[in-house]
Amino acid sequence: MTDGPKRFYKDVSLAERKDGFAVALDGRLARTAGRAELVAPKALAEALRAEWDAQSGTISMETMPLTRLHGFVLDAGEEGRAEFIDTIVQYAGSDLLCYRASDRDLAARQEQLFRPFLDRASDEGMTFTMTEGIVPVTQARATIDRVRAWLEDRPTLEVFPRKLLTEITGSAILALYADQDPENAFAAARLDEAFQAEKWGLDAEAEARERALRRDFDDVLRYLALSRG
Repeated sequence: MTDGPKRFYKDVSLAERKDGFAVALDGRLARTAGRAELVAPKALAEALRAEWDAQSGTISMETMPLTRLHGFVLDAGEEGRAEFIDTIVQYAGSDLLCYRASDRDLAARQEQLFRPFLDRASDEGMTFTMTEGIVPVTQARATIDRVRAWLEDRPTLEVFPRKLLTEITGSAILALYADQDPENAFAAARLDEAFQAEKWGLDAEAEARERALRRDFDDVLRYLALSRG
């Protein structure tokens, strides 16, 4: 791993703009890789400022997850927004929560963890069809259309983290509601792995992957909360 650039600024502040607050380094506006001004709603902007201010010696983007996430969404623009929505909708068509294991013990635990999220979706007009094993099941067009409408009603700063949550959890349904119940959402996403680990144990490499996934999950949830103010 190569070293990042040395910290070249002393003061980190916020400059008010018409569309939010911009991070300023010694009075000069910070920019994304795509040269967009690093502007965000106030709560998120304050967290971005704190990340930049915490850098010492060299600048490491690995320690600036909110800056990385926000930079990506600013550079993606409206074209990226459409791709984010398409990704989530594609997952919804074959959602993890719609497939039950043939093992009765695992299936019972799936029902316990999955059902609250499926019920939340159903309450908002997204009723998913279940199946057992890996036999594909086609979801109703009305449900898929409702998922798309749900997303299109929301700003890009919310759509982007939900797209990342979809990829982290493997489930569009979990991504829509993970911020309402983070612990159970992550447990639901990792249930198959946890079930296998109870039988066969978890090696060091698998444990490291699990920690990395949880760190990414928590970072995205924090970004989502801050971007919504």
